[in-house]
Amino acid sequence: MGKKLRQQRRGKNSNAYTKLPGTYDIDPSYAADRQSKKTGEVTELINHTGHTAPLMHILYEDMTDGYLIAPEGIKIGDKVQINAQNYSLGSVMRIGDIAEGTPIYNIESIPGDGGKLTRAAGASASILAHSESGSIIQLRSKQKMTVDNNCRAQLGVVAGGGMNEAPIMKAGKNHYIKHALNRYWPRLRGVKMQPSEHPFGGKQHHKGKSSMTSRNAPPGRKVGHIAARRIGRKKKG
Repeated sequence: MGKKLRQQRRGKNSNAYTKLPGTYDIDPSYAADRQSKKTGEVTELINHTGHTAPLMHILYEDMTDGYLIAPEGIKIGDKVQINAQNYSLGSVMRIGDIAEGTPIYNIESIPGDGGKLTRAAGASASILAHSESGSIIQLRSKQKMTVDNNCRAQLGVVAGGGMNEAPIMKAGKNHYIKHALNRYWPRLRGVKMQPSEHPFGGKQHHKGKSSMTSRNAPPGRKVGHIAARRIGRKKKG
């Protein structure tokens, strides 16, 4: 009897994925209040586990505090405006009030969701055009999308953009990076496994069969191109 596949062991009711303590205990999303204007001061910059970008701790005028994703060039003591029309690094503004061409990040896809787009280290988007129906923004992937003018975003570019430039010299360093992000690593290819562990396994080190799989296949065989319309190279002409 063969072993369970990797995706079977990590599937429903599995303990293979566990949340590491202190990984996601800080939420850098916007507050639900969209009307009141607040000014805060950056009191601390935090390198937080689970986020590629550094976070900034902000103390507001009413003595409340919160966390936001830090932009490139911010420093302790700088002022950050919330829901105000003030062009300063890290300030939160309504997209409809931001000038075209301004770099933005931590963008709401739906008004009030707290920021879902462009949050990784070194990422930024730009506003291409405004209209009554919405604003057209260009994401880091060059994809263009239209969002509501009432969606909010922060001004600037996410800090920490050079984190991937340093080479990973040892496998141990990559191990600790993946462990902090709760990623499964290393990943072994199915063709390198034994036949009892994977349908593509065997000493030939190639699949030996078609990788197209039925939508109704059992979990132990549901690997490869699941219910694909076509496989292989496209015919020219």
